[in-house]
Amino acid sequence: MQNSEPVVVSRLHYHQRSRQLDVSFSNGDSAGFSAEFLRVFSPSAEVRGHGKPKLVTNKKQVAISKLLPVGHYAIKLVFDDGHDSGIYSWSYLKQLAEQQQALWQDYLQQLRAINAQRDSLISIKFQP
Repeated sequence: MQNSEPVVVSRLHYHQRSRQLDVSFSNGDSAGFSAEFLRVFSPSAEVRGHGKPKLVTNKKQVAISKLLPVGHYAIKLVFDDGHDSGIYSWSYLKQLAEQQQALWQDYLQQLRAINAQRDSLISIKFQP
């Protein structure tokens, strides 16, 4: 029998160095997402398209620059590549958590199929 309780996120924590977002749900479940994963699977119309999702490439180094609450049901993530139109509802985050491994493997397979990559197009090195 399916649990009909609403999905609620009780805690979000972003680790800047590892570019990892930890999500804790009120039912005790938790998940960790890389910024790259969240950028690639953004729920925005720009990425999800209108029936035809766009394959997002070259986002291995992307980071989250802001987390903005949207009511009591979602978070808006602002990425350092300028993408800021995705609103991640608690239920969407739960869905991503449940399907993370399969989604990621499918994404990597799609990249291989078109000979695309995760790395940035231009390698940037900072000199101290």
